[in-house]
Amino acid sequence: MESIGEQNGWIRKVWPDLKPPSLSDNTADVDRLIKGLKKALHTENVDVDFSLAGKVSASLRRWDYHVGASVYEAHDSWHLIDISGPPDQQAIHGVALDLGSSTLVLRLIDLETGERIDETSFHNPQIDIGADILTRIHFATREGGLSRLQEMTIERLNQEVEILSRKHGIGLESVVGMSVAGNTTMTHLFLGLDPYWICREPYIPVVNRPGLIPSCELGLNINRGAPVLVSPNVGSYFGGDLIAGILASGMNRQSDISFLVDVGTNAEVVVGNREWLMACAGAAGPALEGGIADMGMMAGPGVIDRVTIDPVTREFRIGTIQDPGDAKAPQGQRPVGICGSGLIDLAAQLFLAGMIDLRGKFVEAACGDRLEEMDGTRHLVVVPARDSGTGSPLTLSQTDIDGLIRSKAAMYTILTTIANTVNISFSEIGQFYVAGTFGSYIDPRSAITIGMIPDLPLETYVSLGNTSLEGAALALLGTEAREALFQIRDRITYLELNVNQEFMNLFSAAKFIPHTDRSLFPSVSAGD
Repeated sequence: MESIGEQNGWIRKVWPDLKPPSLSDNTADVDRLIKGLKKALHTENVDVDFSLAGKVSASLRRWDYHVGASVYEAHDSWHLIDISGPPDQQAIHGVALDLGSSTLVLRLIDLETGERIDETSFHNPQIDIGADILTRIHFATREGGLSRLQEMTIERLNQEVEILSRKHGIGLESVVGMSVAGNTTMTHLFLGLDPYWICREPYIPVVNRPGLIPSCELGLNINRGAPVLVSPNVGSYFGGDLIAGILASGMNRQSDISFLVDVGTNAEVVVGNREWLMACAGAAGPALEGGIADMGMMAGPGVIDRVTIDPVTREFRIGTIQDPGDAKAPQGQRPVGICGSGLIDLAAQLFLAGMIDLRGKFVEAACGDRLEEMDGTRHLVVVPARDSGTGSPLTLSQTDIDGLIRSKAAMYTILTTIANTVNISFSEIGQFYVAGTFGSYIDPRSAITIGMIPDLPLETYVSLGNTSLEGAALALLGTEAREALFQIRDRITYLELNVNQEFMNLFSAAKFIPHTDRSLFPSVSAGD
């Protein structure tokens, strides 16, 4: 991949050497600028949109033909974004966006140095319409629904970009590029494209390769000529966020076979190397994000992300995000819920302590007075009310565990199915990358213990964080990285799990802790 610190990106600022016109040189202003840009960029192909013609002429004369030009490259031609005078020595900037269904993450970048200036995250405003994708798709079919969904996102993005820019003394006109990575539906809603057929047979998006779009066409308040790069998707269920994730992981450039797993609304999996890539997606995400448990929450301050249980005394030690202490932490950091990684930790520890059996059922004798009956369902008190940040006990119900068992079984089955499809064993995997917020907190040992991921050496597992954002940033900064997005997209073979009979057979076998075939998990020993 290219060095982002060099002036080799597809968005640049150049200073053409222009001479003022004279009676002996009556070249038109736009033609004069194009000639200077061709020389500065070492190219024969430069385009200036007609909408900029008037500004070019006025700016050249205002600054006596000593101007800077922000340009971008596309389709073997360079295009003028904007023109500025000598007083504007400010660097050019760009924003990378992880367009999540629940959370949006923005990164402000210096396009000349590649420096990460700042980053911010916030809830997707479309949650007010519906927390799930299908609700938003149905809302888009109403009169004005699609435009409303797009406006909600664009308005909030404009607010957040302006906040970041003001914070660092950057004018919005200097933000001359944007890169967006999101799933197929989120991308459609961002672009104002009807997602109706994405969730209906035969599951066809409007577009798979949106390419570059002028920011003014989307209502963005950055430089109106700024190109917006939208990461391509592979059909309805494998989006640009995963394409960007593959780019960020580097697995597409490696000789070793790697896995990449990203858990969000769905669990999305890629396997392959620089020669081939296969991908699939399945519904394993909500429970693994903490979305099914009654006390489940997205990762955040005060949310439980680590649990240990003494196998002899069965004493619980609770760790919360931004606080490595236990349940007696200060009031502001007392546990308020549990995220996916904490839920996996808890289930693994309960199993190892003999408090749940291989079916995930509570063992009454081992749970003791922590086990209570509530509304006809057994609940295990994880954090009593006196230690809870909510004032109420945090409990894990039998229903919660059953949901986790189904989700972990789905995850392991997805991995097994795709590995079998390409005829490889898990032992052949060089690296197993885990992306997203889920990947940032997960303990691979706990995930192995409950049979969610293969029993591989722990060093095989690599947490990558937000690969969607990282891939979007890489593609914004480098020509090679931008082109790699589309090359990755064209190389992926997508495996459809909905019609895969092997998947259903394997799923039934995986609904035990860690699995009905204990030989698959030799490192796991239980206290049951």
